[in-house]
Parts: sequence; structure tokens; C-alpha cells
Amino acid sequence: MGLGTVARVSGWAAMSLVMITTGSSAAYPPQAAQQRDAAEQQPAPGAEQNHATDPQASANDVQQSDMVTKERSLKRMEQDFLLDQKRIWTSPARLRLSDTQWLVPISGFAAGLLVTDRDFSTHLSHDPKTISHYNTLSNAGIGALIGGAGGMWLLGHVRHNEHWSETGFLSGEAALNSLVLVESMKYSLRRDRPTQGDGGGAFFQGGTSFPSEHAAAAWAIAGVIAHEYPGPLSKILAYGAASAISFSRVRARQHFPSDVFIGGLLGNLIAQDIYSRHHDPELPGATWTSMREFFRGDRNPSPANAGSVFVPIDSWVYPVFDRLIALGFIDIGFLGQRPWTRLECAHLVVSASDKIAERDPDSDRTQASLGSLEKEFAAELQVLAGNSSERFGIESVYARVTAINGQPLADSYHFGQTITNDYGRPYQEGFNNVEGFSASATQGRYSVYVRGEFQHAPSAPAYSLPVRQAIATVDLNPLQPAVPVSEVNQFELLDTYVGVNLDNWELTFGKQSLWWGPAYGGAFLFSNNAAPIYMFRASRITPFALPWLLRKLGPAKVDLFFGKLSGNEFPPRPLLHGEKISFKPTPNLEFGFSRTSEFGGVGRPLTLGAIFHSYVSFVSSVNYGPSDNPGKRTGGFEFSYKVPFLRNWLTIYADSLSPDDPSPIDAPRRPALNPGLYLPRIPGVPKLDFRFEAVYTNTPGRDPSVGNLGGQYVYWELFYHDLYTNNKNIIGNWIGRDGQGFQAWSKYWFTPRNTLEFAYRHAKVDGNFIPDGETVNDGAVRLDCWLRSDLSLSAKVQYERWKAPLLAPTPQTNWTSSIAISFWPRSWSK
Repeated sequence: MGLGTVARVSGWAAMSLVMITTGSSAAYPPQAAQQRDAAEQQPAPGAEQNHATDPQASANDVQQSDMVTKERSLKRMEQDFLLDQKRIWTSPARLRLSDTQWLVPISGFAAGLLVTDRDFSTHLSHDPKTISHYNTLSNAGIGALIGGAGGMWLLGHVRHNEHWSETGFLSGEAALNSLVLVESMKYSLRRDRPTQGDGGGAFFQGGTSFPSEHAAAAWAIAGVIAHEYPGPLSKILAYGAASAISFSRVRARQHFPSDVFIGGLLGNLIAQDIYSRHHDPELPGATWTSMREFFRGDRNPSPANAGSVFVPIDSWVYPVFDRLIALGFIDIGFLGQRPWTRLECAHLVVSASDKIAERDPDSDRTQASLGSLEKEFAAELQVLAGNSSERFGIESVYARVTAINGQPLADSYHFGQTITNDYGRPYQEGFNNVEGFSASATQGRYSVYVRGEFQHAPSAPAYSLPVRQAIATVDLNPLQPAVPVSEVNQFELLDTYVGVNLDNWELTFGKQSLWWGPAYGGAFLFSNNAAPIYMFRASRITPFALPWLLRKLGPAKVDLFFGKLSGNEFPPRPLLHGEKISFKPTPNLEFGFSRTSEFGGVGRPLTLGAIFHSYVSFVSSVNYGPSDNPGKRTGGFEFSYKVPFLRNWLTIYADSLSPDDPSPIDAPRRPALNPGLYLPRIPGVPKLDFRFEAVYTNTPGRDPSVGNLGGQYVYWELFYHDLYTNNKNIIGNWIGRDGQGFQAWSKYWFTPRNTLEFAYRHAKVDGNFIPDGETVNDGAVRLDCWLRSDLSLSAKVQYERWKAPLLAPTPQTNWTSSIAISFWPRSWSK
């Protein structure tokens, strides 16, 4: 399907949504309401005014009254139907700019479904029995909903139950109005069904697939019932039935996913409009807020719903927060889940302010750290105080030049990296540079963040034949041709996403980076070592308490994502999702469990069974067929602990990873490990800190008796030969496959934002993975300083010596020098 067709259809669908929702908040027209009420208050022609003394007459009167009421109801439906249709088709005239807040993300999601419809439908079962089963289920389900609504209307009159009558009446009214709009779209867009043509769902071909009338009617009726009877059980039953009908229409190959999404959304929005204007407020029922009211009503929400962007992982604020947490001035910070939103950082600043005032009010060092953070998050502190969260501006404009003299290592999946944790930016020997900017906007509960840059890197020669043969052997791939590394001149988006805050849950969609671990040098399951990936993410901003006995685990935080990986070849286009929960049972202890699954891709159909098993299954993937394979699952566990008897001068921590297991705790003999320690102050030199980390992925695999598996365990799998890579870089720890090493850092803090850091790194790669093995050593010095309040400078010099006989017969050295300057134009923000 062409992008032009997708754009036109998405625009058609978006306009249809506008036609519904832009009028939903208006009241019923006063003149029409007065005429209707007056008509309903008039006695029926010829009716007796008093039958109290004649029971038979009273019974006849009740029967006649019911008949008259039914006639009036039908007449009212006719009047309301014409008015509803007029409002639907004239609604575009009431379109406002603020409606883009919900129209843009919905249209984007619909466009995403349209693009993937064909691939998704192709992988569904073509078995006639299965198709017939789901077709029968969808027809029976919609029949049950319509019959149930009609039955409520009839029984309501028989039993004189106005609530039943209204529920049935408004359900029918909503379903009828939705069907008129849906049928108009179906015969205008004429999309082929999955069983027609080539199965691609082409538009304007004479089909009747888009949108789904079953889904529209089901969600219209379900919406009315769920708000007339707003209890949890009734909502589950109503929306559960609508979901089952929509799902069945897709499995019956009568509709594509986008057909049922748009159809169900249209039906539900029409139902909201009708219910809001025609529901009798004297009867039971819940208020149903329209999307327009919902979005427009949150221009100045509470802090729990205020929009906020994430602080980039490479920001200067994280080392400052790390130090304050290690010193015991912040108890609510979770080191294992980053990035944090700016609003979350503001909460940490408030916490630090209280603790510093209580424990260390006269310390210049802690007060300076607090002052720098308060200045950085001044706007968010105002939001916590109840002020508006609306903000737009350029966050930064930056440029960096990196010169590399000598052959660097630039293959993290095989030989390692000279430059690590740098968003997967390309680099080679010679001059490399990036020039970029970042900008953000927040309004109400919504946020947008954009970070883009131009990247340049020189070319490099292709690997030699022995190197390519060795790579093909350890990866179990065909021998690849000798292709030189091309010169890079490209504009690349880094973290770029839209977000919404719903009751302290930040929901974001776009390109994003994560850091899942307490370590400073790398995180096993997710780091910024590779380019950001496209994902949908749900992140808890403030901690919460679990119920019952689980409350003993202390405050908890959850982070979830579902995304796709780029640049993979074996196989192409895999997906990745991850879930993490962290706990703080005491102010000194934090621990967390995480799990990821790489699944799908060419050769592994993206079916509902595969998605389901990727979340819940702990069985080896070899026990599944291609159509329901859960993919490669990886478990993680980490902890950090501030040693209390040392007055919080020492923090010990560890990160771990175990392929195929629910958690490294279940397989203590074979996880990859990354332990570390951090001294935020050196006795006698309070401005100096020290950190040391070891890292190890040279594990024996599933069976320890087998020994080393030659790189075919951590970050590799029998089907996913490019496991855990995005655009050729490992998204986890820099150590890569079958490696072991350590790192050490010592930073002198002139001020919170002016620091001088010394670093050393050592790594070895096993000879069973890379023939003859590999050894890497490097040392670096980095200076970060602020020339003025809106201008920062960063300079780094690194010397590296590596020995890899497969790549070069003699040891190699290189010097890497970089200088970056960033402008932070606060005056460009509004």
C-alpha cells in the first residue's frame, strides 16, 4: 500500500472522528428540547383524566399508555436520528486546533495499522474451519448485543423500568447512527477484504472492508451499556464482548486490524455523543466525557497528570543525582530505571532539599548540588506547586568533533568498541563530527520531545577474508561479501517521541533510549550503546505500593516497552518488548527484576499466539512452532545497597543477565555479571569520588558441563543471529559476547557541573569466540565545564591499545580526542 493511500485514508478516518467528537460537548438544542418535553407532557388524545375508581380502566390505561410511550419513543428516535446525523456531517465546521492533541496520535496509530495490515493478515490461519468458527462467533456476538439491547427496551416498557428502556433505546440509536456513517465510508473507500484480490487490502477496488460495521455497532452498544451501568463487572462484560467481536472479525479474515480499530472507535465516539446529549440525568449512569472535553479540560492539570519529557541519558544531572542518592540525601530515586522525566527529577529535588535541610544544612558542597538542580528544574518545581505546565522551546544546540588517530574498534557485536554508550553514532579513523539540537513542548498532560543531528564519519576498508570467515563461523551465517564501510553523511533522529501523563503513568511513543541497571559503565538489558529504537513505553513516574503482603517490598516502580529493532539481517525486522519492576524495601536497598523478549521477524509470523507466549511462556522456544514462537527471552536481576554503618560512604551494586531463564536467580551458575562499588567521597578528599566495576559474559551456557560456547549464548541465539542489536550495535553492555573486563573512574567535583574525570578500562575476549582472542586497554581523561550559565564545554582524550591477531598481526594503538560545545538557550523557551 502506498504512503499516499495511507495518508488519504488516515485523513478520511481522522475527519470522520472530527465529525463525531467536535459536537459531542454541546447541549441538546434548547428549542428542540422544549418541543420534545412539551410533547411528552401532553396527555394522549381521548384519554380519561381519572380512572382511580375503575381498576379495569386503570389496567387498560396502563396498556394504552405503554403503547403511546412506544409510539412517542419511535417518533423521538426519528427526530433525534435526523438531528444526530446533521450534527455528525456538519461537525468539521467546529474543528479547533486543540483537537490535534488527540487526532494526531490516533491518526498515526491508524496509519501504522494500515501499513502492517497485509503482513499481519497474511500470517493468520487460512483453515476454513477456523475462519468459519470465528465468523460464526462474531455474528452470534453482535446478534447477542443487539438482541440484548432490544430486549432491554421492550422489557423496560413491560416492567415500567425507565432505566432499562433508556439503555436499550440509546443503544439502538447509537448503533443506527454509527452504521450510517460506517456504511457511507465503506462504499466510498471500497477497500478489498483480506480474502479479495492479492490480500493486500487495496482501496477503491470495490470491496467493503473499511471500516468494520460489526465493530462499530458492538462498541457503540457496549459504550452505552458500560455508562448506563458503570460497575466493573458490567464494563468488563460489555467491552469484553465488543473486543471479542472485533477480534473474531479479524480472525475470520473478514477485516484487517485497521478496519476494526477505526470501526470500533467511530462506534464508541458516536455512542458517547448520543449518550451525553440524550441520557436522562435523573436516571442512574456515569458521566461520559468526550475526547474534546477530556483534552481541553487538562490545560492546567494536577502534577500527577502534568506532561513532562524525559531527561536524556547523557545529561549532567544523573551523576549529580547518583552522588546525592549514594550520600543518603535522596531515598526515593530508582537507579535501575532511567531516563527519568523532568517532573520525576523535580520530586527528587524536593526530597533532597528536605534531607539536606535536616542533615547537612551548612555543607557548601551539598547546597551547591541542590542549587544547581533547583535551577535546572525550576519550571517543574513550579508545576509541583500548582502552576501551569505549558512550555515550548529549544533545549540545546550542540556540536562535537572527534578525531581518531589509529585504527579503532567499531564492531561491538564481535570485536568491541573504542567509543561506548554514545547512541550508536558512527565513527571511524579520521575526523568525525555531529551537529544537532533538542527541543521540547508540554501542554496540559501532553509532551513532545525532538532530538536530531547531522552525523559524519569517514569510510573504512572491508574486513579481510579470514575475518569474514571467522564471523560467519561464530554467527552461523553465510559468508558475507567484502563490502567497505561507506562514508556517513546523514541526519539522524535520536530520542524523538510524543507522550501523555495519565495519573503518574508516562505513556510515550517514538524513538527512545533506556538504561535498565544501576551500573555506570553499561547495562545488560538496555543502554544507550545503540541508537534509540522505535517503541511504545509506559513508565511509572512516582513510586507506588503493592497491595497486601507485597507492601512489605516497599515502594515500587514499573517500566514497560514494546518496540522494533532496525538493521538486523539474520533475521530482518525482529520485535522486542521488555518489562521491569523495581522495589525499595528500605531507603538503603533497591532491587529489580526485568525480562525482555526478542520475537517475530522474517520467518517467525507475528501472530497473537506468538505475542501472548512471548509474555507468559517460560518454556524453551524450540518447543514451539513458527506461528506461536515466543522468541528469545532474557531475564535480568540487579540490586544496589548503601552500606549504613559506613555512613553512606559506600554503595555496592550488581547487574546480571541470564538467557532463557526467568531470572538470573533461577540459574546462579550461568548468568552474566556486572558488580560494582561506588564511593561518593574519598576520606580526606571530599570532592573526589571513586567507582569500580567488573563485567563478565564469558558464561558456560545452559549446561555448565559443556563449557564455553564460542559466543553462542549471551547476545546470540540459534534463530536470532543478530540478537540484541540495533543498527549493528549491542543495545546492552559494551563488553559484548564472551568477554570479561573491568572499569574504574575517579571524578573530581569542582562544582556540580564542573568536573574532571579519569577512567581506565580493560577487556578480554575469549579465544573460543574470536580466534586467538583479544585484549583491549584504554585510559581517558574528560573535562566537563560550564563557561557561563547557558554554554557548556566537554573535552576528552583517550589512549587505547588493543591486540587481536585476527584483525592485525601486531598490537594496535589509537588516540581519540573530542571536544563538544553546547548552547542551552533558556531565552528561546516560552
